[in-house]
Amino acid sequence: MIELSADRIAEEAGAEIVREGPVDRPGRAAIDSRETGPGDLFFGLRGERADGGEFAATALDGGAWGVVVEPRRAQRLAATAAPGWVLAAADPLAALQSLARAWRRELGCPVVGITGSTGKTSVKDICRAILPFRTHANPENFNTEVGLPLAVLAAPVETELLVVEMAMRGLGQISELCEIAEPDVAAITNVGPVHLELLGTLEAIAEAKAEVLAGVTDEGRAVIPADAEALEPHLHERLTTITFGAGGDVFARRSERRGHGLEAVIGTPHGEAIFELPFTEAHNLVNATCAVAIGVALDAPLEQMARRAPGISFSRLRGERIELPGGAVLVNDCYNANPISMRAALDHLASIEVPGRRIAVLGGMAELGPGAAAYHREAGAHARGLGIDAIVGVGELARDYAADEWAPDPEAAVSVVEAIAGEGDAILVKGSRAVGLERFTDAFVARTHDREPA
Repeated sequence: MIELSADRIAEEAGAEIVREGPVDRPGRAAIDSRETGPGDLFFGLRGERADGGEFAATALDGGAWGVVVEPRRAQRLAATAAPGWVLAAADPLAALQSLARAWRRELGCPVVGITGSTGKTSVKDICRAILPFRTHANPENFNTEVGLPLAVLAAPVETELLVVEMAMRGLGQISELCEIAEPDVAAITNVGPVHLELLGTLEAIAEAKAEVLAGVTDEGRAVIPADAEALEPHLHERLTTITFGAGGDVFARRSERRGHGLEAVIGTPHGEAIFELPFTEAHNLVNATCAVAIGVALDAPLEQMARRAPGISFSRLRGERIELPGGAVLVNDCYNANPISMRAALDHLASIEVPGRRIAVLGGMAELGPGAAAYHREAGAHARGLGIDAIVGVGELARDYAADEWAPDPEAAVSVVEAIAGEGDAILVKGSRAVGLERFTDAFVARTHDREPA
């Protein structure tokens, strides 16, 4: 619940009260009238295809506590719509963002802002599991100028730590998110060739990611990779910097595989502890050291973080392990892909111990600019160098993997993979979000189980 009075909400959102409603407080903020329930505060945002303000009356009909819409629409709603608060704001998106900033300040708890070319969501998931606080984190992809304020406004009043993932597609976007979240700890997971189509160079990508360092509160702390030389020009004296990874302040001193997990000794400036981690991927071990470094920045006790580590779980489509009949396993890692995460996923596939073959079902990697074909060729060559038995490309961009088999779309890929996969195989599914490889996974898993003997 947003524990602010209607007058305070209007003031913080920069809105005018056109009509009063119930005396209670709104439950949460919403922007989709179809998902707006009783007690919600609906913001009518203007999008590329539709003006959300057109659906404000529907939200009030459904029992919304109130709506925030443009002034011309507010006057009409006040006279004709179902009961509820009607607030007028020249820019409902700016009003949403301003109200989220006010609620962040009202909570008064530390805020961690996480960005990076890969691993943002995984680090966020690990933080949510291991940090010994009442932690609220943005769900799934609520990491944009719209999603992030919605996530902040969903934080309950008892929140002790707010962890927010920040997406970036161009210069200035992380700065915009920092103005809303005002992070106390800024974490950058890595800097790699992502969004080259938009930003052009790795230096420009580093500059865009580094906006989170400039956006931290006074006496803030930064958590960055030990090997991220591209970030050095963006560090400044008022930042306390904690590095992670090999050669950093927080690092994995050793790790050993234990079934489907790792036992890792993680060292920090305050000592070391044994972490029982429920995954085996090397890149997620690095993500874990980043999360532990965030904990160090927050003065979280190391022993408590280690004790909570077995409870780590990841968001769907990110390294999700699915057991199949006949001892086969499918690694569903198709939320997104870029050259860094693709290489890491292939390395993990090569490390999986199975009696059968290793098959990579790879969609294209988007937004790589003029060098896209070369990045795909390098990924294909890396897979073959690792001894991956078969590569199945999906979609036009995937032709450049020089795959053993090719399918035009995820649905067509199902029969292609069925023809070559067998018992005891390990199958990786990886590609950019636009390819939609989750459709392949859902169909392939369903058909595999349908064939299982009763």
